[in-house]
Amino acid sequence: MENDKVQQKLNILADAAKYDVSCASSGSSRGNAKKGIGSSVSCGICHSFTEDGRCVSLFKILMTNSCIYDCAYCVNRRSNDRPRATLTVAEIVELTIGFYRRNYIEGLFLSSGVIKNPDYTMERMVEVAKKLRLEEKFNGYIHLKAIPGASERLIQQAGLFADRLSVNIEIPTESNLKKLAPEKNLPDIMTPMGNIRNSIIASNEERKKYRKAPQFAPAGQSTQLIIGATPETDRQIILLSSDLYQTQNLNRVYFSGYIPVNAYDQRLPALNTPPLVRENRLYQSDWLMRFYKFKAEEILSEEHPFLDLDVDPKLGYALRNLHLFPIDINTADYELILRIPGVGVQSAQRIIQARRHRRLTLFHLKKIGVVLKRAKFFIKTNELPVGFKTDLPPENLKRMLLSDTAARRKKSMDTQLKLFEVNQPVLPENAWRH
Repeated sequence: MENDKVQQKLNILADAAKYDVSCASSGSSRGNAKKGIGSSVSCGICHSFTEDGRCVSLFKILMTNSCIYDCAYCVNRRSNDRPRATLTVAEIVELTIGFYRRNYIEGLFLSSGVIKNPDYTMERMVEVAKKLRLEEKFNGYIHLKAIPGASERLIQQAGLFADRLSVNIEIPTESNLKKLAPEKNLPDIMTPMGNIRNSIIASNEERKKYRKAPQFAPAGQSTQLIIGATPETDRQIILLSSDLYQTQNLNRVYFSGYIPVNAYDQRLPALNTPPLVRENRLYQSDWLMRFYKFKAEEILSEEHPFLDLDVDPKLGYALRNLHLFPIDINTADYELILRIPGVGVQSAQRIIQARRHRRLTLFHLKKIGVVLKRAKFFIKTNELPVGFKTDLPPENLKRMLLSDTAARRKKSMDTQLKLFEVNQPVLPENAWRH
């Protein structure tokens, strides 16, 4: 009977946790202590795929879906009439260890609605991590949500037991946050984020002096922004993300397309489906800032505040700045090569290394891994001394690129269809009678 109650709670809370996307990779290494169980490696978590193809999983759960707040965009808002459940500290610990021993999971992602007050909720979440570490000797990955408004003391304790902490901003601007979540405010969100940043810096400095000093949140911190619930432009969102990376030292900013779960609330936009394409374009923009040395102001301007949903942000940047192209692949610096559509970080590094020995041609670029079907429009080589079609208006060049992409997709689908037809079993005419 007791197991049935826990199973019922688990079904409710696991389903409620799916709206939080800010968990992906662990980014930390934790060895297995003597007589302990589990370990954490810098490979990935929550159904992420590692470089060698392995998929690792995370027990993602809410401690409770009851909440004192009535945020318009949240399925667990207090005014919603829905099944409520709360797991005790002991139940979460027992479930985590039980799932780990069955090889279902490699870590825990624990979030929660706010019950009573932020400190009451945060204290119980910290207790879960503490019991796992000290009593169960669990060395696997733990990601805790830091509750906005919780005391600095509790946030500090959480960072000593968890690999990663995250504080969700959710709505990008304070005016719209006040509109949809009047009981929340931006300072309560930014304060713990700043405390976590300072504690991580202090911990890293202390470990330089004392190798065995405790490490605070070794996988850093992250946050989540909800996209589409409020009218912010993509430029506002990208500028905020850039600022968070620079001022708060965040490891990741996650974007979650608004899911219309409370359509009855007139403060929310009338959407039928989440803006998934826009969400994907924002992730691509985030990638450009983190790995391609793009500045937020380069990706979007005041004249172009929204991302083009038809093309990726890097190609969009190139089409808006055709005066910078074609780029000579044999003389341009690394940062400029990174701006060529079809050239990735690894390909750019290989180009810099390879051209020390000889001038590169299209043949070499193809071997290096450059996507020539896209890059050929924006580069100069021996075969393309003045670029290829760079004199076309941006609209025409975009149309040409999109039609080429559509043709390749159609060809790929036709090939798959033919393979499917070839592999179908041929049955005798009267096979159906048997």
